[in-house]
Amino acid sequence: MNRIRLTFKFILHFITAKNTLGFGVHSPYVFHFTKFVIYNNGSYYIFSAIEKMRSSLKNDKRILNIVDFGTGSKSNISIRKITTKSVKSAKFGQLLYRLSDYIQAGNILELGTSIGLTTSYLAAYSSNCRVISLEGSQQIADVAIENFKKLDLNNIKIIVGDIDETLPKVLEKFECLDLIFIDANHKYQALINYFEQCLTKINTNSIMVIDDIYWSSDMEKAWKIIKENPLVMTTIDLFEFGIVFFNSDLNKKHYRMRY
Repeated sequence: MNRIRLTFKFILHFITAKNTLGFGVHSPYVFHFTKFVIYNNGSYYIFSAIEKMRSSLKNDKRILNIVDFGTGSKSNISIRKITTKSVKSAKFGQLLYRLSDYIQAGNILELGTSIGLTTSYLAAYSSNCRVISLEGSQQIADVAIENFKKLDLNNIKIIVGDIDETLPKVLEKFECLDLIFIDANHKYQALINYFEQCLTKINTNSIMVIDDIYWSSDMEKAWKIIKENPLVMTTIDLFEFGIVFFNSDLNKKHYRMRY
């Protein structure tokens, strides 16, 4: 049922979203962001290294024992399946790299490390940025740490545990967050809680990216609530994830774009 729903939502998004390459966007900032972050197809040296690792992980048959803190359920899953089914594609990972680079993010927080490919894209633009990533599973985090070492990324720290418990403690360590990527518990209340807690550490230049905004009716409902928040000025809906801007110089505007 979820697959049918997602297919319908994607078709609707494709029909209603614009593919303007930035043209038709009235805000100079959003136009520039659209042109040089979203629709910039430039490649960087680290891309090939991360994608080579992805290819290797697609053949990794090691089985991990996972505990879902949201449901309390336990499951066994191969690294190969996680890589092929759950990890963001190269296209979206590379967009996150360009986003980090574009805003010169100094402090980055990720909720949901998985095996670390997306984390690597967030962190790779500069060794001077600081990335803290929260992951529920120790075994998944161990694989991510292996990958960071292979990529020589030394600016990432993983905090393992129930994100409901670890997030408040981690937020205390930051004065401000430049970039926040939320890809964790996909339930309505969990996402709203993450969003509201992270709001305490934003400034006018902060950007938040929320993954899987159409994954379920719960996620879509939460996305609508987030867009209505008075601190949110502009959003860009790319279907797979939503980008949230808090800059008070921007008009309250919500864009739907093809990507």
